[in-house]
Amino acid sequence: MWENAFKSKVGVTMTTQCRFFCRQVNPVNSLTSNLQGMSDIGSGLTILSFEAELTVNEKKLLYLRARYAGLTFCGCAHAVFLCKLVHSLKCIIKRRTAAKELYASKGHGELSVGILGLGTLGKQLLLCLLKKTTIRPTQIKVSTRNPAEECVPPGVECFFDNRCLAAWADILFLCCLPSHLDRICADLHSHLQKHCLVYSFITAVPVNRLAQRLGHSFVLKPQYQVEACDTSDLWLSYSRVTEALSDLSLIEASCPLAMKGGITLGLKWVCGVLYSLLNICTNVCMGSSEALSLINSMFAENSMNNEPLKVESFIASPSFLHPNKSFPWISLVDVQTKETPLLHFVMNSKPVQENIWTTYKSNLKSTIK
Repeated sequence: MWENAFKSKVGVTMTTQCRFFCRQVNPVNSLTSNLQGMSDIGSGLTILSFEAELTVNEKKLLYLRARYAGLTFCGCAHAVFLCKLVHSLKCIIKRRTAAKELYASKGHGELSVGILGLGTLGKQLLLCLLKKTTIRPTQIKVSTRNPAEECVPPGVECFFDNRCLAAWADILFLCCLPSHLDRICADLHSHLQKHCLVYSFITAVPVNRLAQRLGHSFVLKPQYQVEACDTSDLWLSYSRVTEALSDLSLIEASCPLAMKGGITLGLKWVCGVLYSLLNICTNVCMGSSEALSLINSMFAENSMNNEPLKVESFIASPSFLHPNKSFPWISLVDVQTKETPLLHFVMNSKPVQENIWTTYKSNLKSTIK
């Protein structure tokens, strides 16, 4: 019943709320006898009637509905893409004979996804992960303030314990309000495992500030930019995110390297995803040569243009790294706030951009059933 994704709250204007309010003020039901003889306070005010059209100024705000829908769709689509990559990587690592024993001993054989906050976005993200990936319900846990009032799909564990969720998750999605930041950071600080990738949807909070408050540098935050355009209504094609993720045209419009519909996402997010995959390999002490081979195989599988990622693509001093030695742990805060070797490499390599584009489309297209 909470699957509707694009029922934009922005679409309810203040005037509409006033109309609703005035219709609810019924003097007959008042406990005060003095009000019984009063007429409807909205009587004669045409603008407050349900039949009244939107005013010129109200119509100017309709674009916010498309913006809301587009940000919701892109946020869920990019999160699904990240989870599919990480899930595939962890499955490959698990199958590798050299790393299998070590990986299993650390208890990371399966991807564990935590969702902190089950508001509108959290619910849509949960549905998308269940319906558009191979992640099972038992691999997802949710922490929300009122777990007893939530109706989550069978198999998904729902509770209110942010610290427990932080200690368990491999990927932790923050889907809460900025006003809750202080309490959330206090709960999570010192309870996040080093390998836990925190993916933040919290608006108005820069990634460096969030990482500082969490005491955790493995944080990825999509920085969406919006602008007015004539094609933004494409995001209003569906009323549910899961349905929209079955539309190839919307999948292509949400590609991080060539987004449409008035929304853009910089290359630093793409670099953050790639460095995240690298850190996952580093976490299991995988050699740099094997890690590069594994990551390259994930992106070259569906592309004819093959320009592989190299050691120098990720770090500035490749000569000091032996093929059997792991990459150093990379701070995602630095990746998103500074220029990195990978940013320059991706920016100047059309084949690599094509690989990323093709991999994104292939992974999201595979969700179409």
